[in-house]
Amino acid sequence: MIRPLFFASIFSFVSLIGNAPFESCPPAYISSLYHSLDPLSIVQNLSFYELYPQSQEGKLALKKAWSLLCEDESLQENCPLTLPKLDLEAIIALVTKEPSDKPTDLSEAQLQIMDRIGSKLANRSLQGSKAWSQKEVLALPSEEVDLGRALLICQFEEDPDYKKKILQYEASLDLMALQIKKRLKQNASHEELIEQINRFIFQEMGFRFPPHSIHVKDIDLYTFLPSVLDSRLGVCLGVSVLYLCLAQRLDLPLEIITPPGHIYLRYPSSDGTLNIETTARGIHLPSDVYLGINTRHLETRTMKEVIGWSFCNQASVSWGKKDYETTVKIYEKALPYIPNDPLLPMFLGFNYLFIGKKKEGKKLLQSFNPLLDHAVSPETMTVDYLEGRVNIDGLKAIFTHVDENRTSILEKQAELQKIVKKFPRFRAGILQLATTSLQLGRTAEALETLSSYHAIDPNDATVEYYLAALSLDRLDYLKAWEHVKKAETLTQSRNHKPKALKALKAEIRKSCPDPHPSV
Repeated sequence: MIRPLFFASIFSFVSLIGNAPFESCPPAYISSLYHSLDPLSIVQNLSFYELYPQSQEGKLALKKAWSLLCEDESLQENCPLTLPKLDLEAIIALVTKEPSDKPTDLSEAQLQIMDRIGSKLANRSLQGSKAWSQKEVLALPSEEVDLGRALLICQFEEDPDYKKKILQYEASLDLMALQIKKRLKQNASHEELIEQINRFIFQEMGFRFPPHSIHVKDIDLYTFLPSVLDSRLGVCLGVSVLYLCLAQRLDLPLEIITPPGHIYLRYPSSDGTLNIETTARGIHLPSDVYLGINTRHLETRTMKEVIGWSFCNQASVSWGKKDYETTVKIYEKALPYIPNDPLLPMFLGFNYLFIGKKKEGKKLLQSFNPLLDHAVSPETMTVDYLEGRVNIDGLKAIFTHVDENRTSILEKQAELQKIVKKFPRFRAGILQLATTSLQLGRTAEALETLSSYHAIDPNDATVEYYLAALSLDRLDYLKAWEHVKKAETLTQSRNHKPKALKALKAEIRKSCPDPHPSV
């Protein structure tokens, strides 16, 4: 399969030869192309061989690629050119395939070769690299879990040919890790390794965050490891999972950090913390960027918890489609991996209610602690339901999916208005109603709605922050000071001093001095 797009990114003069077969290409051009190859690039050398397999340069490129792949000296000496029975096309496609190509299907012989090629990667020392069932994975300590193997087991375990499918995708991960490894200088630091992983994933292979219009609808497709590998598109969890699989193969210790609704990776270096934002090509962002008014610290996760949250991402899709039966089944699959997660009882409890299991749902919601450790203000939905401030239909309305278009927002707003009229003390409903007003640019309407929330509950830091900002926008400086100080009191009571709150306070001060300054 010829890939002119690949060469277009490397050789400025590829248009001169296009897809011309080997016989019609002047030897000088082929030689010039060959000498332009990156000597450390497995991808370039294999792609060159794929285009010109009959040329002397093509054979040299294959030999070079083979030597880059193989740490095993006996394999290095036995280049596939000396093994005529081994079909190389599928192995080459593991490296050179485009996202639009069908997944590669390797034979048993090819899989054995690939296993030998990757046998010295660091993940092979993990007990989890020998697991073949979820039962075996769950029995392991989290630090012994091979994340790639575990996630592939979760996806393919019920397939009759699941072992072969798992090994196919592991071969891709091994090849990626080996390519990264070959670019490292001897005794390279972990920071240099991170730089090379970023370069390979985001520049050479072109992994990207999917467009918003498709990732919201099919977030599970951009979370699952096989889908991410095949499409080179992934949401924060999907690309972070890929990154962690490569890190385990390259013996790179990383921490897994989860702000609400997000995940990124962290390397605790000797000079400080190096964050890896996988939705922005692996760049470092300061840790306080991930803190909000209601987020006072960031939580660290384990490998098993990453598996559990992969299930939770999948459940969010069926939940958005109002397929509550499937949502329950998926959350129940997540439960063994994250048995102590504070949010899962709430999510699962709500969905039990939605399928008519009220007793089971109430029991879970009653066990849920609404004041999460990382938060400033308590979560309100469970309390409001248990105390009769909303019914099950009102809870369902909160989770109605909204597209990024005006019609969808207006539809949800109309639904929320009905719910809030029926249940005027339902705090999450009031807050979401205010949010729809902000999305529509109706700030006066949002201010009025949030003021009604404040009258019911003046102890939500996020609501107080928005009331201060909206009051400032409407030049009501005294109200702005009242709400910003309330937000400050609430956040400080939880030992939190968010930057956004400091910035808002400074902005109010520009227009109006503090009428009641602290002594």
